[in-house]
Amino acid sequence: MSSFETVTYMLSEGVATITLNQPETRNALSPELLGELRAALEQARADQRARVVVLASSDPRVFCSGGNLAAFTGEQSQIHKHLSNDLFPSVFRLLGELGKPSICAASGHVLAGGLGLALACDLVIAREGVRFGTPEINVGLFPFMIMALIYRNVPRKRANELLLLGEQISAQEALVIGIVNRVVAAEQFDAAVGDLAARLAAKSPLMMRLGKDAIFRQQDMAFADALDYLRAQLSLALATEDAREGVSAFFEKREAEWRGQ
Repeated sequence: MSSFETVTYMLSEGVATITLNQPETRNALSPELLGELRAALEQARADQRARVVVLASSDPRVFCSGGNLAAFTGEQSQIHKHLSNDLFPSVFRLLGELGKPSICAASGHVLAGGLGLALACDLVIAREGVRFGTPEINVGLFPFMIMALIYRNVPRKRANELLLLGEQISAQEALVIGIVNRVVAAEQFDAAVGDLAARLAAKSPLMMRLGKDAIFRQQDMAFADALDYLRAQLSLALATEDAREGVSAFFEKREAEWRGQ
């Protein structure tokens, strides 16, 4: 386990679990927490033993309450506040460029900037009873920093409703509109997260990296450009040993032995 103050990092059987660990602030996204979260994600990206990243919370009530409102009213100059806001997009980009799949384990409420963290992950599992929302408008702010992620995951009219009303929705509603992949009963939640992480960790890490990079890069390309890029990525993938091993294992009816080459 690595040494951080606001997050914890643990690696077990190919799964790197990064846990937001400031329950006294409801895991408010302070510069300190965001900085350590970014460092933990960079550690997971660099560690070849880590095949999957799970983003979790030590607070059973709240995954993340969003940005640290106290920081917005601090005495720091406006230009320094603007520069420190780069931590948000850098974490979101890092999750996209991680080179390995990520799971948000939403065991508690997911609000404001916390919703951005969840949407930046590849998959989201929510515990029954958890609520999601962007309440910024209710305190005279607006969720500018996570808007791009919301509109890339949620249908436009429902996204507008979230942003403009600031009302919270249930985990089941979040499932319907595409924020969440699945909703799990509390007593089954940890097992469901572990099962999904293990299934992802069993895949070819090399192909996961190529696939993750392609998912992130093609999302904003023009359609014709995306097709050309993805055709090149397929040619690259077919040249790998893992692709040959996977196909051989399929026809030989055995488990593949990934070499990462």
